[in-house]
Amino acid sequence: MNMRLLPVAAVALLALSACNPEPEVLSERAPDPLESQLANAAPVELPPAIKATVSMRCQPGNALVFAEFFEGDKIVALATEKGGTKTRLTAPEAGQPFTAEGGWKLTGNSTAATVEIPGKGTLNCKG
Repeated sequence: MNMRLLPVAAVALLALSACNPEPEVLSERAPDPLESQLANAAPVELPPAIKATVSMRCQPGNALVFAEFFEGDKIVALATEKGGTKTRLTAPEAGQPFTAEGGWKLTGNSTAATVEIPGKGTLNCKG
């Protein structure tokens, strides 16, 4: 009976030796159609961090202005009401006045600034 199993075992070993010894690698995720575009994309620059968040008392009229100054001294977010809509003012270089469309302008920093707001005129503010 052992003689009959010998040819069967030889055939089984021969069949197994023909298999590829490398394991098959499976991935659960589908191929990304944008993979090549993302690999060649330009690096993304993160927005600057907030440097200071201040409320400023302004004259004339004892008005309040709420401002967020960002690192790099090129961006300020300005609001005329607490929690109100913010207007983004930008400066071409650090140290220059911040401006936005519609006549918005801020000259100064988080401790003292002159702010021009459409409809409210020029305000002298202190943080």
